[in-house]
This record gives sequence, C-alpha cells and structure tokens, in this order.
Amino acid sequence: MARIVLAQADVQRALTRIAHEILESNRGSDDLLLLGIPTRGTVLAKRIAAVIQRIEPSAPAELAGSLDVTMYRDDLSRSGIRMPSPTEIPATIDGKTVVLVDDVLYSGRTIRSAFDALSDLGRARAVRLAVLVDRGHREFPIRADFVGKNLPSAASERINVRLVETDDVEDHVSIEGSPE
Repeated sequence: MARIVLAQADVQRALTRIAHEILESNRGSDDLLLLGIPTRGTVLAKRIAAVIQRIEPSAPAELAGSLDVTMYRDDLSRSGIRMPSPTEIPATIDGKTVVLVDDVLYSGRTIRSAFDALSDLGRARAVRLAVLVDRGHREFPIRADFVGKNLPSAASERINVRLVETDDVEDHVSIEGSPE
C-alpha cells in the first residue's frame, strides 16, 4: 500500500523554494542553465525554469533543457536495451552554471552518468544538483545542492513521483513497501 508523502500543493511549494534557492545561490539567472534528466527530471526542470522566469522576468527564455544519460549508465548491459531520449540543450554549457534536475536521488549512479554526459558537451563553470526527493542510500559521494524533500527510506521501499505531464494523474510523491 502506497502512502502519499507530498501532495500536489507540496510539490509546487518545493519547486518554488528550489527556484528561489537556485536564484539566490547563483545571484540571478545570468549564465544559468537547467538540464533535466528524462523523464520526470525534464518536466521538473521546465517547471523550475517557469518559476524563475516569473520571479525574474529578465531570465533567458530558453532556460531549461534535457540531458539524456542512457548511454553513460554503468548498468546498461545488465538492464537491457533502453531507448535514449533526445538531449535538448538550448545553449552551450561552456561557462554556464548548469543545474542538473532529477526527481529522486538514490544511489547517485544516474547523476554520475550525467557528469560524464556533460563533459562530452563542453565545460560548465559549475554544476549543481536539484532533486525533488533525496532518499539517501548513496553509492557515490554525491549530494544535492537543492532538495524539495529529504525522505529517508529503507532500500526495500519504493519512492514514486507522479506528475500530470508524464503520468496523467495529479502530482504527488508516494512511498510504498515496508521498512526493513
């Protein structure tokens, strides 16, 4: 049985807070680029970009894109063939502060893959990480700079992020399974 830990309003509040924190830490939107990791990370990056553009109307119109990490994953041979999503970067990453956006931070393997993918695209001035949920259990020394909700969980539990754009249901985050 799944229990909801973030309802629609909570998700929106978390994204608004993350947008404010990104602007504060970057001192504005100049040279800022948000890259979501498909699928839900891309949706979240676009939503955060929209909030930033409302807060700071001078922000670039093309603030968000997506970064596919499929071919950089270290578990590709074990998990079978995956269809890559298109990488869509609205501007060069050279000299920019790139904020990687993902829905759930777990082992850190996806983010490690994103670092490899980014290095093939250029040289960012800085790379930051924004996640809606940080659930712990890191296998790599990676931490998020901007977190919507820290949600300690057992490895046996599953965190589900559902968004209207991808899942055709009201936004929410749920946890299912039983703690060990």
